[in-house]
Amino acid sequence: MKKEKFFYATCATLVLALNVSAQDTLKNKQLDEVVVTATRSEKNINDVGRSITVITADDIKKSGANSISEILSQQEGMYVVGTGQNPGMTSSIFTRGANSNQTVILIDGIRITDPSAINNSIDVAELSLANIDKIEIVRGSHSTMYGSSAIGGVINIITKKTSKSGLSVDVSATGGTFGKNTSQISENLYLSYALKNGFYAGVEVLNENVKGLNATVDTITNPTVHKHNKMGDDFAKLDWVAKTGFKNKKWDVYASYKQTKQLANIDKAAYKDDDNYTVDFNRNLYTYGASYKINEKYNLNYIGGYSTMKRVAIDDSSTINTAGDFDKTYNKGVYEGKLMSNELQANYSIKGLSIVLGGGHFAEEMKVNTSYLYYNQWGFPPAYVNLKTSLDSVKPSSSTVSVFLHADIGGELISEKMKAFALSGGLRISNHNVFGANTTYEINPTLKVANGGLIYATYATGYNAPSLYQLYDATKYYTWDTQYNTGLTRGNKKLNPESSKTFEIGYKQKINKTTLSAAYFNTEVDHVIEYVYLWDKNIGIDTLGQNWGRDDSRGDTYINLGTMTTQGVELGINSVLSEKLIVSANISLVSGKIKYAPNDIDTSQTHGNQIQIFNNGAFVTNKNVETLGLSRRPSTANLSITYMPVKQLALRADVRHVGSRGDAYYEPTLGPYGALGTVAVEQYTLLDLSLRTNIFKGLTASLRVENVLDKKYHEINGYTTRGRGFYLTLRYSL
Repeated sequence: MKKEKFFYATCATLVLALNVSAQDTLKNKQLDEVVVTATRSEKNINDVGRSITVITADDIKKSGANSISEILSQQEGMYVVGTGQNPGMTSSIFTRGANSNQTVILIDGIRITDPSAINNSIDVAELSLANIDKIEIVRGSHSTMYGSSAIGGVINIITKKTSKSGLSVDVSATGGTFGKNTSQISENLYLSYALKNGFYAGVEVLNENVKGLNATVDTITNPTVHKHNKMGDDFAKLDWVAKTGFKNKKWDVYASYKQTKQLANIDKAAYKDDDNYTVDFNRNLYTYGASYKINEKYNLNYIGGYSTMKRVAIDDSSTINTAGDFDKTYNKGVYEGKLMSNELQANYSIKGLSIVLGGGHFAEEMKVNTSYLYYNQWGFPPAYVNLKTSLDSVKPSSSTVSVFLHADIGGELISEKMKAFALSGGLRISNHNVFGANTTYEINPTLKVANGGLIYATYATGYNAPSLYQLYDATKYYTWDTQYNTGLTRGNKKLNPESSKTFEIGYKQKINKTTLSAAYFNTEVDHVIEYVYLWDKNIGIDTLGQNWGRDDSRGDTYINLGTMTTQGVELGINSVLSEKLIVSANISLVSGKIKYAPNDIDTSQTHGNQIQIFNNGAFVTNKNVETLGLSRRPSTANLSITYMPVKQLALRADVRHVGSRGDAYYEPTLGPYGALGTVAVEQYTLLDLSLRTNIFKGLTASLRVENVLDKKYHEINGYTTRGRGFYLTLRYSL
């Protein structure tokens, strides 16, 4: 812990020192970035009273990153689990300590989720770097603008629109290795053509093939014992995107289609390898929109999207020992989802006033069909056990209709003497077909100070709707001896949304080519949705599960229970110190806790039975419970230095530090069924080095060495991470 505090103190000192140095060095003025995600209207990033990061396509190319996870993990306030593991491993994002399903991910303003997932969160590994113009990140609660899940923040991936007339070409190939017997090869091709009258069309294809590591930690030291998966866990991905549109001074119309196909070898769980467990994923995404500029004051916008996804997981009876025996099981799960989103928005803008009024409809559907087969040593069939489950009978779906209003009021609207002051705020009213109406709001005052500074404060409420699985899973519980039906299902249609309150205060400073930011935030989430075991209310906790002549369990379900609090500090700097030297750095310190109280329990959801929380094994029927620290929510620090000794050559060093944190693991001693315990995961620091050179006009070559010191570390307890890696990229642009 002392080492961590020293590291963060050193980074903070470096950030402040760089800021002072830059103020003394720079005299040139930098072009200001215009963003749209924070206010749903074009606005200078330095005038927005929120913590914002903009990552351009050029930034992505210069970073040498192979995935969106790598890009996002370098930003303040973000930790992406899976970044350093095998390509294709499930990746979850934690923004400002919020849960993995409390960050909204958008593509051109259209929300992308996985309706078939237990908590509805998207696997970040699904996303690729294909067809990205820029990524806008807004940290903090933003449900007023984007509805459900926007508690931790919003990530908006904005795709390319051809601006220059004629043919544009960008083609690249990357090859590399990140450990013994591994390889990663990808090819990317982008073609677009634009007419002078404003019509354009483009297509992009990304293909990736990975020969991976064994994803689980190898704990078998006996050389005579059979080991699984000697060749590692592989991954294949194919993305292709087509987009066409028309843009002039009045109109901006577009339509696009994106298909994602990927096949990953995965494992059962931490430390549990599996040779024949695969996940085949496919998503089709259609997005479309139109914007019409009536005059300098009025603008109308429409955006829509439709998405289908299908995930097929198969575990086909893996070999378990040197004799070639099998575990005699075959598992197959087919998970499908659909999304539909449509929004209409009107913008009004004059000097000192900007108003956004809009409304929309968002709908989700899911299908789940699973089968489990157990067969004997003579083959298959006959099957001794053939269990099938399906949610087709309940047809899980949800629909949300909402209207929203947001206004930015500048002080100059009242008096020129007040032009340094501005106030923005908004309101969203949503109606969900299951839990009904929900209202969120925000207020955001800002004050410009001398020399390009901005002080801001934000108070915002947010919400996170229950997932379809949490609402509709029809699994029922029967006691083994009496077949007594408890009447409870795992899904709970009485669930309320999680609700949040966020306070943030921050400061931004821009001097020439240096930007400095600092923010403090505190977020409290009530009605947290928890997965719980139910136990017979008439039996004492100390004797549960000790009488083999009775069944004490009354099933399992999801309920609203507990209050989660996260708070933290973020510091960031980006500075062009000279024409040859660019430095950026950020620090994020985050802490959290969760409280449970018996008074928070809705007994109509539990039939008065005793409650055991699966996430920590605690019983909360008769006492308050508090857990300090949240799993997989570390403090982080990042440093990037780019040095260009000559115009044709750029050298770059990236340092990433992740603090110690807790991780969840299954502990069979926690209650009769077991539950999740917490194990400490050590801090780690990684160093990446890269160089990029222009061979001739349009052709560049990049060499990147990842994890230069070959650091052995863990992101998740029980899973391996990539070792020292070497990647070579050739890119041609026209």
